[in-house]
Amino acid sequence: QVDLVESGGGSVQAGGSLRLSCVASSNIVRRYCMGWFRQAPGKEREGVAAIDYDGTTGYANSVKGRFTVSRDNDKNTLYLQMNSLKPEDSAMYYCAARPDVGHCYYDDDKKYWGKGTLVNVSS
Repeated sequence: QVDLVESGGGSVQAGGSLRLSCVASSNIVRRYCMGWFRQAPGKEREGVAAIDYDGTTGYANSVKGRFTVSRDNDKNTLYLQMNSLKPEDSAMYYCAARPDVGHCYYDDDKKYWGKGTLVNVSS
């Protein structure tokens, strides 16, 4: 069983920044495909970013150039640095993980999920 706990959400004005963190209960961050998803009220969940065991990253077009996914293997922690935030970035953000299967896409379904952290961006 893998537990993922997100933190770092909050309220920010448009143009601002937030950094989300996700701590894993076991040593998976360096070995698994790790990702961030988000879901806004009334919308489907969408993939935002992912990072593979070898450091390869991928992003949704809507966040490219503004969001950066990274990890700290020693701390078993995944991060999402979000800059130039827009009101449309407002959503519940979820950390997710899946054992590596040879590829790691930002919109791949994942096996393990956190409970989410809420981001609200006001205009």
